[in-house]
Amino acid sequence: MTINLSPDAVYVPSQDVVAREIEGEIIIVPLAAGIGDMEDELFTLNPTGMVIWQKLDGKKTLRELIEELIHDYDAAPEEIEKDVAGLMTELLKRKILVEASSG
Repeated sequence: MTINLSPDAVYVPSQDVVAREIEGEIIIVPLAAGIGDMEDELFTLNPTGMVIWQKLDGKKTLRELIEELIHDYDAAPEEIEKDVAGLMTELLKRKILVEASSG
């Protein structure tokens, strides 16, 4: 399955998952079959993933989200773009994230 990220798309958490912050980690629990990975019923995000997840507000495009992170963090823009693309691709592949419908 090939995932193509669009810089102008808005991505949001799927309605088929619930996410909670527990002891400093974001835990994502699938509510429907076929979400996530069969071996891993829970999906956790590291601190970088948490920051990205918390910025998925349903309004910002992927490009805006990356620009905001570049502004907020002292890291190379290429590194931020790579980290964001990697996480977003993985979450889209697992159907934890979906592209927001435009309407």
